[in-house]
Formats: sequence, C-alpha cells, structure tokens
Amino acid sequence: MELEMVNIVTIYVLLYKDCGLSPCVRRYLGAMAAADLLLIILDLILRHIPTVYGEQFYFLRDSVPVCNIHAVLLYAATDCSVWFTVTFTFDRFVAICCQKLKSKYCSEKTAAVVLGAVTVLSCLKNISWYFMFTTRYSLMNRPWFCDVTDAVRFSSVWVTIEFLHNILTPCVPFLLILLLNVLTVKHILVTSRARRRLRAHTNGDAQSDTEMRNRKKSIILLFVISANFILLWSTLMLFSIWYRMDDIGYQSLYLDLFVLELGFTLQLLSCCTNTAIYAVTQTKFRQQLKNVLKYPFTQIHPSIKFPH
Repeated sequence: MELEMVNIVTIYVLLYKDCGLSPCVRRYLGAMAAADLLLIILDLILRHIPTVYGEQFYFLRDSVPVCNIHAVLLYAATDCSVWFTVTFTFDRFVAICCQKLKSKYCSEKTAAVVLGAVTVLSCLKNISWYFMFTTRYSLMNRPWFCDVTDAVRFSSVWVTIEFLHNILTPCVPFLLILLLNVLTVKHILVTSRARRRLRAHTNGDAQSDTEMRNRKKSIILLFVISANFILLWSTLMLFSIWYRMDDIGYQSLYLDLFVLELGFTLQLLSCCTNTAIYAVTQTKFRQQLKNVLKYPFTQIHPSIKFPH
C-alpha cells in the first residue's frame, strides 16, 4: 500500500505541480510512474493473491481465463514500464544532442503520441501470452505464474516466441539505453570543451555556468534512471533465459531458486525507486513532494482545539 501511495503522489506532483522540469519531461516521468504503479498492482498484489489464497481461487482454475488475461495485462504493463524508460532516454538524447530536432520532437504533444503508441504496441505484442498459458494459476513463484502444458513448455515454436519477448524486453532496451547514453556523454564532452574555450575569450561566464548546471542536472537524472533500470532488471532477465534454456536441454550451470527470488525482488524494487531518484536529483520536486505529503496534516492541525 505504501508503494502505491508513493507512486500516486509522484504522479500528482509530476503532472500538476511546478517541480522545475519541462512539460515534456514531466509527461514522460509521469507515464513511467503510472506504469510502475500498474505493475505493482498487477504483479506484487494480484499475482500473489491466488498463490496465498489458493483454495479460494480454485473456482478460477478450470473455467474462467482470468490468469490468461492477467498475464497479458502484466506483461503489457512491464513492457510499458521498460519502453517508457527508453523513450525518455531518447527524448533527452534529442534535447541534448540534436538542437535542430529539439523544438519539433521535445514537446508535450509528441510525448503523448509516443507514449500512446508504446502502450498500444505493448498490448498487441503480449496477446500471445493469452494462448500460451492455460487458465489455471500455477500457485508457485515462477517466471510463469499460469500453468502451461508440456506441449507448450517443450515446444521449439513457443520457446522461440518467448525468446523474442525476452529480446524485445528487456534486452533491446538495455542496448538502446547504453548506446544513447554513450552518444550523449560523447556529445557533452565535446560541447563542454568548446564552451570552456569560448568562455576563455568572452565574459559570459555566469550565463554559461547556469546553462551547464541545468544540463548537468538533466544528465544526472537521465543516467541514474538508466543505471537503476539496467541493474535492477538484469538478474531476472538472465534467470528467465536460463530457465527456458534448461527446459529444452541446454544445461550450462545450476542456478538456485534464490536467484529467481532475488530477481523478482529487484524488478519490483525498480518500480518504487524512481520517486527516490527524483527527490535526490531534483530540488523542486523534493520540495513539492514534501508539501503534498504535509498537506493533510496542515489541514487537520488548525481544526484541532486544545483545552486551556
């Protein structure tokens, strides 16, 4: 519940408060927080209720395809969470490295179109999970939380489809984020050297320093979010690939189920760390977050009358 409230407050601050970020950036960060909130609900809460209350959910095991629908929604939300991070990284790359394209691409309208397209594509991409699973919850904490038939589990066709899913999310996003960050760093180093040479021949030190400070804050936010995503997703991605390789006979090394539990924990942790990242790197966001959290108490306090 605490995680949900934190993400809800984060979305509210990003969308409705002046937190020192451009409307375009706020739209991306708000979408990322919304996807993380949905992922927490679908994965951390709804996914484990059938496991904990297995007997109560027995009526869903054979008749209603709730697990199939749940799987499609969960994997679509996961894709959105991952690819929203990629789109935000690309937006910052354009804003920093492509000045001619910046005015056209880095706008609130473009952000809305991009985020909407990613959402639709994520839903379409994950429809295949509906046909891959049975209608029954497996009632075990595994990469698949719905039962699968042996025909699917050991089918080379379905293994290929699942590997394609893993390649598109999160392998390709890993590579894209790393590539965009490398290009961004390279551009910053080049422009920084050029600015230092320019300041040596002009008196515009204050203006140049202000611009570089603003750019530095944007870079820190971008890099911390990217590094957070890569580090916290790596364990579960590697275990999921190993799990499927082991199923079809490619046994290279033994991985304890503890690795799976750690992967799930780190993945879910990635859904609640962005708020802390915003608070650490953005002063205005931190102040607005404090104001929103203190607001209920400031309204209650004046109404309380203490006896003399």
